[in-house]
Amino acid sequence: MIVIVKRKVAAITGIILLCAFLLIVIHGFLSHNVLSMYAVRITEDEADKYIKWVDFNIPYSLLEKTLNLDIKSYGKETKLNWIELLAYLAAKYGGNFKRYKSSDLDKLVKSLQEGAAMEELTKDMKYYPYYLEAYTAVLGGFVGEYEIEVEDENNPGAKKFVKKYGLKAFCPIAKGYGFSHYDDFGNSRTYGYKRKHLGNDLMGSIGTPIVAVESGIIEAMGWNKYGGWRIGIRSFDGRRYYYYAHLRKNHPYNNTLAEGQTVKAGDVIGYLGMTGYSNKENVNNIRTPHLHFGMQLIFDESQKEGVNEIWIDVYNIVELLKKNRSAVKKNTELNDYFRVYDIKDPAMPQELDQE
Repeated sequence: MIVIVKRKVAAITGIILLCAFLLIVIHGFLSHNVLSMYAVRITEDEADKYIKWVDFNIPYSLLEKTLNLDIKSYGKETKLNWIELLAYLAAKYGGNFKRYKSSDLDKLVKSLQEGAAMEELTKDMKYYPYYLEAYTAVLGGFVGEYEIEVEDENNPGAKKFVKKYGLKAFCPIAKGYGFSHYDDFGNSRTYGYKRKHLGNDLMGSIGTPIVAVESGIIEAMGWNKYGGWRIGIRSFDGRRYYYYAHLRKNHPYNNTLAEGQTVKAGDVIGYLGMTGYSNKENVNNIRTPHLHFGMQLIFDESQKEGVNEIWIDVYNIVELLKKNRSAVKKNTELNDYFRVYDIKDPAMPQELDQE
């Protein structure tokens, strides 16, 4: 009887130890995955330490507030940088903006205005550098100094350039054209294979002029069986790849454009349509006319195509860009639309801007 009891005790003890071991393993696994939600996903190889994942989930109200703080502080003693403000809050909340309180932002701004340095305020924030790099990749070309044409009040019918500071990126839908959208990032798509929707669909009328959100270089033009007639534009810093798809049948692009050419923010690049979902070119297989607009982040060229692609939710970005829309006008001789007011963007290399 004593031997039997001892064997039972040993068996129970073994089970307890096994359970404890499994709990330790599970805890370690979960801890790793929780951290990976907001940490820089890198390999052990030093040469491979670039960002592998970005979850851009900043609410519109916060984007708007920090943008206004940045613009209003231009030329003041304390210049506020909206990307730094956003990165600070993300590091504070572990990327969870459901924890956001306006008082935290107000306190941060007050500290900076009283002379505190952002480097000092963030020295103990482990993930601040990650969020700063990630958000700079998303928003780095949106705000800054630029010159834009306006009507010359002293010379009717003429225009002149004025220097400005602020939002220099444009809404992808031209001024005066209506559109609707909702946050459809991540929704299921089944054509070809089951996958997630990696952009934002802007519903509008066929032929609506589509403009370049940011200045850059055209990297891709032509047919894609998923996106139909599409155009891809890379920002000059190389971080952002803008994807515009389902362009109009027969006349998808502004005819003056070609792959490898540079465009300025606000230039007309194409026209809204419903092409795509076909191996055959120039086919309307999309049920509802819309522009598929996406933004891919590229920290390393290996991420351009393949399993490491980073596409972000641009819904709130489109909402923000509604503040800046490019006026366009049709040139009947060329049968194309062109911007009304030109822009001089410092982001564009000087030799290209003079072409």
